[in-house]
Parts: sequence; C-alpha cells; structure tokens
Amino acid sequence: MRKIAVMNQKGGVGKTTTSVNLAAGLAMRGKRVCLIDLDPQAHASLHVGVEIVGDTPSVYHAFAGAPMAQVKRLVAPNLWLVPASIDLAAAEVELADTPGRELILRESVSAMLAAEQFDYLIMDCPPSLGVLTINALSCAEEVLIPLEPHFFALHGLSKLLETTALVTRRLNRKLRVGGIVLCMFETGTRLAADVSADLQAFLSGSDPQAPWAKARLFNARIRRNIKLAEAPSFGRPIFDYAPKCPGSLDYMQLVEETIAMEVPALQLAAAA
Repeated sequence: MRKIAVMNQKGGVGKTTTSVNLAAGLAMRGKRVCLIDLDPQAHASLHVGVEIVGDTPSVYHAFAGAPMAQVKRLVAPNLWLVPASIDLAAAEVELADTPGRELILRESVSAMLAAEQFDYLIMDCPPSLGVLTINALSCAEEVLIPLEPHFFALHGLSKLLETTALVTRRLNRKLRVGGIVLCMFETGTRLAADVSADLQAFLSGSDPQAPWAKARLFNARIRRNIKLAEAPSFGRPIFDYAPKCPGSLDYMQLVEETIAMEVPALQLAAAA
C-alpha cells in the first residue's frame, strides 16, 4: 500500500485538483483508493460531489476520536472519501495542547487499515504547514508536490523540503518525497522550460541522504485547461466531466507514471 500526501503551502497551484484526479484515475485503473480531505475548505470533497452539512461525520470527527472507518464513504467504484468540513478549521486550535497531536491521523488510519485494505491512500493537505499537514506527513510514506512553474514556486519549494526533512528526522523515518508535478503548465514558454530544467538539475544534485534524493520530476505536465477549472463545480473528476480534454489526458499520464513507480517498490520489498 502507498500512502501519499499531496502538499504545497501555497494555494492555487493545483494541489486539490491533483489529489482528486490522481485518486480518481487510480480508481479507474482498478486500484482501491481512499482520498482523505484535510483542508477545512473541503474542496476535494466538493470536487467529488460531497458537501458536509450539520453533524454528518467528517475527518474532523476522526481527529476527535471517531473511527475513520465510520467516516469514509464510497463515492465511485474503488474510490472512498474521508470528507472535510469547515469544522476542521477548529482542529488547529483544539489540538494545540494535545499530547501526540502530530500522530493522531496516523493512529486513526492504522485502525482503519486493520479492518480494510487499500492500494493507495491519498491525502489532500491544506495550503499551510500547520498541524493538519504535519499529521499527513507523519502518516504518509511519500510526498507529492504540485508546483506551478515560476520563480516564486521554486523559492517556496525549499521550505517544503525543509519541513519534509524535519518530519523525517523527528516523526516519520519512512517519509520520502516521491516527486514533483508541474501544474498550470504553459507549453512552449521559456519560463516553463527554464523552471523544469532548474528543478531537474536540483533533484539530480541532491544529497543522497536527503528525503528528496530519489524524487522524480514527473514527465506529465498538467497544462492550463478550462475544463479542469469547471469540473469541481459539477462535483466530478476530470475523467467523468471531460474525458477527452487535455487536462484528462495529462492527469491520466500522471496516473500511469504513478502506477509505474510501484514496480521498483515491489522489487525492493522482494529483495529485502
């Protein structure tokens, strides 16, 4: 099983779009996938047509002690969702003095997985580096970073990697950066090409002991596409909303690359 946190402290870079469409694409390929929405804005939940009202169970209740197995719901074949709600915004404050607050999600997920197995766990992190994101990093084994190809995105990447390294040292020795996916890509522009080259050079020259030493820059480039912006308002992943649009083709390429990464992992496990 692969546990992936989709993370970027900057909003508007395609993080939730990537979380939802990666999860939906993997489910379409026959993988059992659980998508956990950790953003109080609940955009991942809305993207798959789920809106929490009243006291309907959400991931907030899982942080409060409710079994996650009672919170998740089937939203498509092979795809389960642990939805979020605005109540999750209070978790940052409510957990401030709670011992072991960084590990609550990991313990809740472990209890759920004891009863039901998945091939992938995809966690959509909020656009911040607070306690919710730290919980996701403590639970995950891989980090996927959606990045918009411009200078300020590169500048913010160092903070993301620093946070990942800190969590690896203190909370989760298994955590590694799996890869970076470029979103809102404008084909043919000099800036996009330069950023891609800079990223590849940085990853190639990384310290072999760093958590991002084996990270890859995905070949999939998620191009700017109006259909990707429209799909959430209809509560549907891009593969259902506009299966032939460039956004759908780009995300399916990302899905195929993600699945291809399973082979080295299986070989490594067999060798061990």
